[in-house]
Order: sequence, then C-alpha cells, then structure tokens
Amino acid sequence: MMKIYLAGHRGMVGSAILRQLGDRRKEGGSLEILTRTHAELDLTDQASVRDFFQAERPDAVILAAAKVGGIHANNTYPAEFIYENLMMEANVIHQAFQSGVKRLLLLGSSCIYPKDAPQPMAEDALLTGKLEPTNEPYAIGKITGIKLCESYNRQHGTDYRSVMPTNLYGPGDNFHPENSHVLPALIRRFHEAKRDGSESVMIWGTGEPRREFLHVDDMASASLFVLDLAQEDYEANTHPMQSHINVGTGEDISILDLARLVARTIGYEGRILTDPSKPDGTMRKLMDVSRLTSMGWEASIHLEDGVASTYKWYLENNDDIRN
Repeated sequence: MMKIYLAGHRGMVGSAILRQLGDRRKEGGSLEILTRTHAELDLTDQASVRDFFQAERPDAVILAAAKVGGIHANNTYPAEFIYENLMMEANVIHQAFQSGVKRLLLLGSSCIYPKDAPQPMAEDALLTGKLEPTNEPYAIGKITGIKLCESYNRQHGTDYRSVMPTNLYGPGDNFHPENSHVLPALIRRFHEAKRDGSESVMIWGTGEPRREFLHVDDMASASLFVLDLAQEDYEANTHPMQSHINVGTGEDISILDLARLVARTIGYEGRILTDPSKPDGTMRKLMDVSRLTSMGWEASIHLEDGVASTYKWYLENNDDIRN
C-alpha cells in the first residue's frame, strides 16, 4: 500500500490531482490518499506539520498548496504571499525529509522566469534576469521551493521534484469579476453579455499579446506522470542545479483570438472591441516544453474543447463558484 499526502487538495489543481488519484484507486491501485483541510492542518505552522508527518509517515508527497491570487491581490498583500508560500514549502519539504519521504513533487508557476526571458521560456532561463514586479514576492517563494528540493536532493539524496505550469484553467477556476485570470474572466464577461443582450464586449489592450493555456486535468496528468518517473529517468532529463520541469502545451494564442473563441463557445454574437489605451502587459509568454515532451508526456486537451467543458462546468456550478 502506497501512502500519498496531497497538500492543497481543495484548490483547482489539487482537486484535479485528487480526482485522478481516486481513479487510480478505483482501478485497483494499492493507494492510500492523505488529505487535510487548512482548518485541520495549517501548513505554515512548523510544529503542526512536524506532528502530522511523524504520525502519518507518507511514502510520497504532492505539494499543490499555495497562497495564490491575481495582480491586485499580489500588489495588496505581498508580505502574505512571500511569507505563507515560503513557510508552507519549508515546513512540508523539511518535515517530509525528517519523516523519511523519499519522493516529493512541488507545483510551481511560470512566473518564476524573468520578465524579459527569451521566448519560449526554457528551464535554464531561471534566475537570469529581473522578475515581473507585480508578483515578485510570490515568484521568489516558488523559486525558493525549487531550490529547497534541489538542496535536499544534493545533500541528503532525496528525490524531490518540481513542475512549473503555464496558465491553468478548468473546473474549480476563479470566475471573480475583478480577481480572476484572463480566460475565466472572459467566460464570465461573455456569458453575462449574452444574458444581458449587450451589443459589445470590451477587452483591455490591443488584443495582440499571446498567452498559453493548459487545462487543469492535463496539469494533473503531467504531475502524476512526473511523480511516477523512475529516478534515473527523471535525473537523465534534468540537472541537480536545475531540476524543475516546464508543463504546458507549447502553443499560444492572441488575447483577441481567445476572446473570439470564448464568444463563439458561449454563443455571443455581439462585437468584440479592444481598448488600446489600457496596458497590454508582456507581449508573449510561452513555455518551452521540450524537456517534458522528450520524457513522453504531451497535453491532450485542445483549447477549444477545454473552454467548452469549462463553460459547461461554470453553468452547472454557477451558485457555488467563487464570485
């Protein structure tokens, strides 16, 4: 019986991983899945995390728990973003080591890369330039998590791994009118425009910036794929001082084309307007996923299908979504 502790099982990514772990168990896998809510276990509390690991002694850990938010939240609560993410990572990784956990997977973010990193962003771009100022505290927290994993591997011979996803979307996403990311924000905006009979929808900027989007079920699949890799296969494709792996589709889309895709999916037939007086932000953010592709994993959910299924989930959960 393998015992896996999944931290952050109620978040968008964590819940997707939990579903897939549950499928494995139903298919006859000898698997025990450990979860704890924040009320049951505060991962920023060192003593509580120590007691949990000493009592449960899992065989493997997936660290999907994080303090996350959009630009507004990052700008408003920078101390909370860096403190909580640092504490969660330090406590979980150290106590995993202390309790004998040999394999751990840390989930990070593409914001670890410099603001002006060459496109597509390869793993070796890490720490080669300045970070995007608006989410620097969060990014530093995630970079520290990567370096914690690498340092424990080098000093103690553990097998702690890191995956860095591109922009994620899907069931469980945040559709808040102000704090959501671009894809769920567009889904909500076009849904409400169709409902209200609005003649047009305005999107910020020129619509020319390009972004990459990965369905959360693909992210869960990639996470378990990397976790399952034999140590020699993982190490053959990484480096002790640069062990993280990008996860994405390797394809991007302009914001205007994304808006058109969302409008088409929802059935909105009004005009889509751009507002060039608003900032575009970084013109392109695309992940180099050749490392993961060479290991044998590729995304399987096409963006058009993913948007359709996400909108279906939005309609079915409209009373329960974070709005």
